[in-house]
Amino acid sequence: MSSEGYIDPTRAAFDLFKSLPRDTPINMLNLIRYNDAAKYPDGHENAAHGWSGERAYTEYGKTSGPIFTRVGGGIVWRGQMEAMVTGPEDKQWDLAFIASYPHAGAFLEMVTDPDYQKAVVNRQAAVLDSRLIRFAPLEIEGNSFA
Repeated sequence: MSSEGYIDPTRAAFDLFKSLPRDTPINMLNLIRYNDAAKYPDGHENAAHGWSGERAYTEYGKTSGPIFTRVGGGIVWRGQMEAMVTGPEDKQWDLAFIASYPHAGAFLEMVTDPDYQKAVVNRQAAVLDSRLIRFAPLEIEGNSFA
């Protein structure tokens, strides 16, 4: 965790992810809170742009999107938070979405791709706090919560 919030997975969390089955479909819930101003490392080419966190995240989407598509990823749902109905009032998210992958190996292929590694610096500069939660998709039967 950075001094502001959760940006990248810890080694332990990533090791747990890698220990789970890699050949089954997964959905990844993403909750994103932007920095007001993007925070690039000193000397990074995008630091001079003076981008907002939201603008840097848009750049991350542009540059990582082709890799996401190549590994078979897709966006299942995207939304903008309006109100915290149940949960801590101090947690607010600028963007939420669910990304699906045909299997966990596709996610691992994406995050280890050299071009993705270049693109992720925009995400790191953009994000004040985030959550990335892996889910196994379940069948939907009727209109029930259970």
